[in-house]
Amino acid sequence: MLFPRTSNWVGAGALGAAMLATTALPSMADEALADLVESVSPSVVTVIAEQKAAPAPAQGQEFNFQGHPFEEFFKRFGGPEGFQMPDRGPGQGLGSGFVLDEDGYIVTNHHVVDSADTVTVRLNDDRTFEAEVVGTDPLTDIAVLKIDAGESLQAVQLGDSDVIRVGEDVVAIGNPFGLSSTVTTGIVSAKGRNISEGPYAEFIQTDAAINKGNSGGPLFNMDGEVIGVNSAIYSPSGGSVGLGFAVTSNIVDHITSDLRDDGQVSRGWLGVSIQNVSPQLAAALGIDETSGALVSDVVDGSPADGTLQQGDVILTFNDEPVDSSSDLPILVGTTKVGSESVLTVLRDGQEQQIELTIGQHQSAEAQVDGSVDDKLEGTSLGVTVAPLTETARAEMGVAETVDGVVVTDLQPESPAAKAGLQRGDVIVRLGGQDTISPDALKTALESEKTDPALLLINRGGNQIFVAVEIV
Repeated sequence: MLFPRTSNWVGAGALGAAMLATTALPSMADEALADLVESVSPSVVTVIAEQKAAPAPAQGQEFNFQGHPFEEFFKRFGGPEGFQMPDRGPGQGLGSGFVLDEDGYIVTNHHVVDSADTVTVRLNDDRTFEAEVVGTDPLTDIAVLKIDAGESLQAVQLGDSDVIRVGEDVVAIGNPFGLSSTVTTGIVSAKGRNISEGPYAEFIQTDAAINKGNSGGPLFNMDGEVIGVNSAIYSPSGGSVGLGFAVTSNIVDHITSDLRDDGQVSRGWLGVSIQNVSPQLAAALGIDETSGALVSDVVDGSPADGTLQQGDVILTFNDEPVDSSSDLPILVGTTKVGSESVLTVLRDGQEQQIELTIGQHQSAEAQVDGSVDDKLEGTSLGVTVAPLTETARAEMGVAETVDGVVVTDLQPESPAAKAGLQRGDVIVRLGGQDTISPDALKTALESEKTDPALLLINRGGNQIFVAVEIV
């Protein structure tokens, strides 16, 4: 049977229409991206940080040979007699930033302008202005600058970084290697990253190419809102390998508001040391979940003193869930000093509501203890201990209020060694019993019935819990 020739043409026409439709989709997406870039680019700036030349060291001072052709030789054998180091020339660093509001406030990274003698901002239209550093926050790597452009500037809109989803498209604009207005695209690779930059910063991970010079630049969502400030990359080579990190816009919003107010950041403070709840610790505490922040110590005179206790597990803060110990410092740090807050804690197996007044953060007081390998096997700890003398207390920085026994030796492959205990650790409590002497530790170990048991140790002035499995 012969089919009409026209049927073939109809099929070809339909196929052609389908091909046109599929090729039109990327074109429309490209147009949308180009429109977005065109609309926000005037708000992206270059930040130039300069350091003045430094004089050579005076006679008798140590020379700094860094960067000299014979650096390694001079380090080993010293400079020749009469050698005079030349003056250090002026230095210049480049970064990125964006206009926060029309009055000329600019956001960039702290590390871009740190130690700079002068800071200059170059706008998208190549006009340059000397900038005032309004304030910086090293703990979140955010800085606020101010320029007087003589007119209103086009500002960005900050988006809500809490509502973005992994997989969403993002756009980074900045000045990598001094190449201004460079645009790269990618996706949100992960949220809530902690890259060991401190407990008060939270990062979005992206595979959008970020290189040296992108620091301080904006990361946009597809609505043209800034959802992060590009701050760091992970790279063995120094170039982009698709692992970029941006401080979340919600953190940036809080920090910049504080800095614009008085040039300083006011952080809330509880005054506790906390750690994650491992499965072994959860079993020792008699709880089913491993979420929350376990209180391992309470600072005397802090807002938490007299309200929170060692062994409390903080589950929520002002109705916000605390899934891990890294969540709590951010929630507390962004809470207004002097405000009343409500915490849900798990204490002795029961949930309780606790109210307290948030204090002013003081440096080096609110701490997050690192995780420890706390799985133990066997029926003994495998440690040699000694009484905590006043001399040992002073040398190790143990507070007068802490009593216990000092670990002087550990048996290889012992339960204590496997748990990560170290020489110099002070064992404060085993289970519910204080271990103020070696005999008290032995008695507590023999009478402990909970499996696993809870061990409280003091290390370098900080107290942490370890779960001890007793077989």
